[in-house]
Amino acid sequence: MSTTSGIARRVLRWREQFGRQGLPWQDTRDPYRVWLSEIMLQQTQVATVRDYYTRFLQRFPDVDSLAAAPLDDVLALWSGLGYYSRARNLHRCAQTVVRDYDRVFPARSEVLISLPGIGRSTAAAIAAFCHGERVAILDGNVKRVLGRALGFGADLSQAANERALWQQAQALVPARGVEAYTQGLMDLGATLCLARRPHCDRCPLADVCVAHQQGQAEAYPVKLRRTRRGARAHVLLWLSQGERLWLVQRPAKGVWGGLWSLPEFESVAALHSQSTGWPGQGKTLPSIEHALTHFDWTLQPLRWRLPLRLSAARVQAVTQGLPDGQWVERSTALHKGLPAPVRKLLGA
Repeated sequence: MSTTSGIARRVLRWREQFGRQGLPWQDTRDPYRVWLSEIMLQQTQVATVRDYYTRFLQRFPDVDSLAAAPLDDVLALWSGLGYYSRARNLHRCAQTVVRDYDRVFPARSEVLISLPGIGRSTAAAIAAFCHGERVAILDGNVKRVLGRALGFGADLSQAANERALWQQAQALVPARGVEAYTQGLMDLGATLCLARRPHCDRCPLADVCVAHQQGQAEAYPVKLRRTRRGARAHVLLWLSQGERLWLVQRPAKGVWGGLWSLPEFESVAALHSQSTGWPGQGKTLPSIEHALTHFDWTLQPLRWRLPLRLSAARVQAVTQGLPDGQWVERSTALHKGLPAPVRKLLGA
């Protein structure tokens, strides 16, 4: 039995008996649903995605409804899921499918990859699950499974090495049972072949896994170039008058792109300089520690309450020095696309 057929056969047998069952995006050939789940599952745990996926489908059951929706509505439903560029690309992709493909997702991975937000692995997953295309995926879980099984020791931070692993992954895809094989690899990476303390004793690939034979499972996959984590600190201004508060929409690019948030200042001193002479009073709230992919962010909220009986001219004088925004009722604000820490702060 060749290594290629041996890995595929083991994965298929294991998947039939031990693979994950009952996930809301399984047992469907609807490209819309498969696409949505694949985008949501990028860098996000299954347990987190479940509820978001269900709510999203209730609001946007098909590509037409998603394409026709305002981006703000999409971001509002995505709030708390993180990596908001995914939501913006999701919206753009839906509009592209409706406009350019007559509301039908392309069947082939080579065409799917041209759509906004769809990378090579996502395109392959859609094509494999929905159309049975014999094409490899290589998301984080599968990269770990195959990197260990094959003993692929080249540095995957180098593009040429990743291309080489793609070639090996493609060679492993069986002629039949592509859907089950693809799902089986995903399941192995999610349940047994974990990044830390993998359960090699229960893995169907243990007897052919190079990393296991070496006793060095956690040494694979190899990725030498690591991004250094940075640290940032900013001040958030929670400016309110009664039940309304001042919200600003963040730039489309960058952290929390396109979301509504509180005005941001570089420092407490910068905010104090801006707020000199303001009517009302301010109160410093407990700081928020928020971890993002490449840096840790300390956010210091300051709540400033303007008096209810304040002339429109005085209110305008306060806001004219702030980033462009709008007054929003607090109850309305909580239904907008807000970053998770800001939503938690305003909802407290």
